[in-house]
Amino acid sequence: MMEPISISLESLNLGTIAPMIIAIVGALSILVTDLFNKDKHKSLYVLMVVLFLMFDLFTLLAFSGDERGLFDVMLIDGISILSQGIIIIGSILFIFLGLSKLRFQDFRYAEYFALYLFMVAGFQFMVSSDSLILIFVGLETSSLALYTMIAMHNRMVSIEAAVKYFTMGALAAAFFVFGAMIFYALTGSLELTQIAQILNEQGLLSHDNFSNYVFVLVGFVFMFAAIGFKLSLFPFHTWVPDVYQGTTSALAGFMSVIPKMAGFVVALRFFEIFIGADDIIIRSMLYTTVVLTMTIPNIIALQQTDIKRMLAYSSVSNAGMAMAAILIGTTQSINALFLYWILFTITNFGAFGMLWLNRGKEYEDYNSPYAFKKYSGLAQISPFTASMLAMFLFALTGLPPFALFWGKMYLVSSAVNAGEIILAIIIVLNSAIAAYYYLRPISYMFLRDPENGKKTKFMQNASLPMKSVVGVCVFLMVISIFLIDPLLNIISALVTSSGY
Repeated sequence: MMEPISISLESLNLGTIAPMIIAIVGALSILVTDLFNKDKHKSLYVLMVVLFLMFDLFTLLAFSGDERGLFDVMLIDGISILSQGIIIIGSILFIFLGLSKLRFQDFRYAEYFALYLFMVAGFQFMVSSDSLILIFVGLETSSLALYTMIAMHNRMVSIEAAVKYFTMGALAAAFFVFGAMIFYALTGSLELTQIAQILNEQGLLSHDNFSNYVFVLVGFVFMFAAIGFKLSLFPFHTWVPDVYQGTTSALAGFMSVIPKMAGFVVALRFFEIFIGADDIIIRSMLYTTVVLTMTIPNIIALQQTDIKRMLAYSSVSNAGMAMAAILIGTTQSINALFLYWILFTITNFGAFGMLWLNRGKEYEDYNSPYAFKKYSGLAQISPFTASMLAMFLFALTGLPPFALFWGKMYLVSSAVNAGEIILAIIIVLNSAIAAYYYLRPISYMFLRDPENGKKTKFMQNASLPMKSVVGVCVFLMVISIFLIDPLLNIISALVTSSGY
């Protein structure tokens, strides 16, 4: 008869799981509050989400114990703390956009805000482990919550968007599980650290060990496809613009930055195994995918006549640029990844936020309010609104002194210092291509008269909290030159402490 295993609470190091527990308790608290107090105003739930996320952030920053916990599946290293901080702060900023002036179906339900906290907890689990099991749990928790949130927006295109996103997510989950199964069969472990060690010790990454190398390659392809779906890499990005089109601009802005932060950390931990081994086949696959992800969506974005779809393709292209940092694989490039994504989060979030402020209800399901022509002559109707949106588009272009310029400069610098001159040139060329389509809506706003002489109403959805959030993004974007050094010092310290 087996003897019972004695486990002390101290050995579990429950502090590693405390931030996620706070988010989950917050979600359950919202559901219980709604159970006993029906028809409460949504501002109560927004306030509860903000309080729990702030407590979550405080608990994370106060963590000082051993980085391993919960049977060694939790890993709270510098990378985890940094990415969780970005996820939580971005989530706090986004939730204020729920306080819209117009009443929308999704914000009427307490379940929307509970799902939001479950989703954030899922992202935190993804970045806080090198165990494929826990990464998968976080991936599915966040994905299922996000599908439901998209579908709660009461438009036909929202249901279509949710179904498409669900289909993409189901494929990603299946590929992830199959890839994990192959690596477990080869190494007997599901922890990425041990998988890397065993692959190297047994020479499974060597082309001489052909039979096992084929299995490694197959496992890598499945895992690569799963991560590609989550990061919207080429060619897995196909339905992404449709998904963004079908959901609210606020949620589209959130989806373009926060879930991808979690995906980048998983990609960083997984791809590092193969980039470090310098496998020519796998490196060629990654290189080709990064270049195509930067370039193809950029070219498609040139053909768009809708700001929201244009920003969707732009987000895919920027994800490709961030992936270039992982491909380069130096300490400077990993620092560049986090710096670039923090600055992109501020800028892209502000651009989608401006679209959400201008959202109205006077249009049919299949007619987008974000067509370029709808913004014709905006500078004559509302000069301040036009100037704000133009600033975000200039920043996305990478013009100095706005935020994303410094991120792109540091990314290109890391590529040049690593000897990846061609990759650096491709990044610069894609930034030049992007400048054309970012400037097109600006030309409509400033160089054209209002469409058919009509003066479309703008800022219909704007409330004080929403304007404040976008204002914070503008402020950070403009003063970014003073933030680069402090940010890089924090990022460098955390990345170095994680062994990268």
